[in-house]
Amino acid sequence: MKKHILPAIKLTVVMILFFTVIYPLAVWGIAQFAPNAGKGEIIEHNGKKHYVNIGQSFTEDKYFWSRPSAVDYNAAGSGGSNKGPSNEEYLAEVQARIDTFLVHNPRIDKSEIPVDLVTASGSGLDPNFSVQAAKVQVARIAETRGIDEVKLNQLIDEQTEKPLWGMFGPEKINVLKLNIALDQLK
Repeated sequence: MKKHILPAIKLTVVMILFFTVIYPLAVWGIAQFAPNAGKGEIIEHNGKKHYVNIGQSFTEDKYFWSRPSAVDYNAAGSGGSNKGPSNEEYLAEVQARIDTFLVHNPRIDKSEIPVDLVTASGSGLDPNFSVQAAKVQVARIAETRGIDEVKLNQLIDEQTEKPLWGMFGPEKINVLKLNIALDQLK
């Protein structure tokens, strides 16, 4: 037993040193070469600073709505819901989101609503949504802003981020960048 305790204590001390000092310093050092020194991409719009990589709340009819957040877009407390797909409270919450969306988008059928517009992401801070989530909102925004739907669809195409190397992950759109570009349309 004595022969196993000393190596275990040494290994524990080495791992504590590695994972609490060396590894964090290495990650921090690498992050210094990233844009904005690893603090995330920041956009300034209308005198306010916004983090591009953290979901923002957009609920006005003149904007593309964001993906719902289980943590009310609070970056200090990332997290999702622990409610399963058969939980009655969760189903009622999703149905309320569907109903709200249909009230504001009367030309859309319930079957056309993408899941990412009525369910929160695992982190509750997802800044992106699907291309389909943007396209189903075009009619409402065109009517509210008096902009041609073709122009809005072109904007969506311009803001669409392709999958990594053309094959890893889906196409996606950053909602904040899309809405800023929408504000800049003439």
